[in-house]
Amino acid sequence: MKTLLAICLIVAAPLVPSVWAGETPAAVSSSAAVVTGEVLEIKDVDSYTYLRLKTKEGETWAAVGKAAVKKGAKVTIENVMVMKNFESKSLNKTFPTILFGSLTVADKATASPHSGAAKALDTTVPVNVAKAIGANARTVAEIVTKAAELKDKSVLVRGQIVKYNPQVMGKNWVHLRDGTGVAADNTHDILVTTLNQAKLGDVVTVSGLVRTDKDFGSGYAYKVLIEEATLKP
Repeated sequence: MKTLLAICLIVAAPLVPSVWAGETPAAVSSSAAVVTGEVLEIKDVDSYTYLRLKTKEGETWAAVGKAAVKKGAKVTIENVMVMKNFESKSLNKTFPTILFGSLTVADKATASPHSGAAKALDTTVPVNVAKAIGANARTVAEIVTKAAELKDKSVLVRGQIVKYNPQVMGKNWVHLRDGTGVAADNTHDILVTTLNQAKLGDVVTVSGLVRTDKDFGSGYAYKVLIEEATLKP
């Protein structure tokens, strides 16, 4: 099986998704952020779907959030992370190379609109959400501009979910805005990782830890984000 890697960059073990029950990773590498291919084979386990894909670079296996996908479907996977020598105990199989990501685009051969697809709101529509109430309450702009001061501290922030990308590396990825900050310097948007599920457009109160200079590989590096977050209406 041909690999999709052009450049192989080994990423530290803490970046390996730890919530893939029964799965044993070895090393994670970065690859293209988006991969498109035809589904040749499908294997479902628990909350995940394994897909054998035919791409222009060759065949490869990929793993996404549980999805109703049919053989022959043309699919696109975003936020791709490449893992080497990945052992799936659920399938009793070791993959020399496998892609982890979110299913974002598919043709009519896919049946489910809720299959780990990344979704985003029209960002031209203004957002105006009242600030959270509490001792650690901050606005989005305050968290971004005071990241060094807030590093590793707990914060409370309320905002609207403008982008939702579920089941990537075992987490749900949420972009939150409250109307503060400006797009020109990226102080208007904060990334949140959480195990909680949410819906695009929801207004939620987020409680989590501020992290800085986090690099997940594949070009996904963030100067500031909120991790280990819980979401409440």
